[in-house]
Amino acid sequence: MSEVKISAEPRTEFGKGGARRTRRAGLVPAVLYGHGEKPQHIALPVREFAAAIRHGGLNQIFTIDIAGNAAATLALPKAIQRDPIKDTFEHVDLLIVKRGEKIQVDVPVVLTGEAAKSTLVVHESNTVAVVADALHLPSELEVSVEGLEAGSRITAGDINLPQGTELAVEADYVLAMITASTQNAAPSEGEAGEGEATTEGQAAE
Repeated sequence: MSEVKISAEPRTEFGKGGARRTRRAGLVPAVLYGHGEKPQHIALPVREFAAAIRHGGLNQIFTIDIAGNAAATLALPKAIQRDPIKDTFEHVDLLIVKRGEKIQVDVPVVLTGEAAKSTLVVHESNTVAVVADALHLPSELEVSVEGLEAGSRITAGDINLPQGTELAVEADYVLAMITASTQNAAPSEGEAGEGEATTEGQAAE
């Protein structure tokens, strides 16, 4: 995943009032921390930040150029608060990372293909924890369910990981289960009995 360069401004207003004014100015309040450095309160241009998240996902690495700082800082969004109604960004926590550093992140898992007929794919987890180079984080991981029969399981160990990426969970960590479709399940004794009674009744008439 490539880095996205973004400019930021130091933030001096705090509290709900200051945050509202920051958002009205087209910026999103954020805090930058990690690696033993003092937390920095900054504001990011919301349009650029939103576009980068849409394209690269939650594990997008940013090169943040803070006005007044001599050097840019690499950072990864660690927590993003959104307004549940407006779906706007309320606040962002950014974790400082270093080149060559390996970090643990949750990566979306995409299931491809189609399981066998008369089955259902039940998702147990939509993400999996991995450890990878901070500048080479996978945006998503794929695993196929093509032709799998009822009773099959998809586990973390089934994922073909990119070079340099390792699982941070056990290989038997379940991501999905293949089950029989309920439409094809055999009727229960009660259902069968009701069906027989109806048939007998119709015959009697």
